[in-house]
Amino acid sequence: MPRCELSGKGPVVKNLVSHSNIKTKSTAHPNIQNKRIYSQALNEFLGFKVATSTLRTIEHKGGLDSYILKQDDKKLSKRALTFKNKVKNKLSRPPKAKK
Repeated sequence: MPRCELSGKGPVVKNLVSHSNIKTKSTAHPNIQNKRIYSQALNEFLGFKVATSTLRTIEHKGGLDSYILKQDDKKLSKRALTFKNKVKNKLSRPPKAKK
């Protein structure tokens, strides 16, 4: 079953209801795509399985780094969680002084 690595979106069970009110179970899957997303903090591209609705949210929030830092840890996959920790460490370090 496809699941978004950044938002945790997955398949949901729904009922198709006919005119005669007969309910038929079906599943709705999110539109999951393999995408390479650029991280400004790490200065590299990272590949994730992401829902297209999550891609729009990332653009709205101002980039991958700001989106993933605000995202709850419970929704993130293990790979995304390690990336979040890398971004936190990179942003928390003071910049190196030039000689």
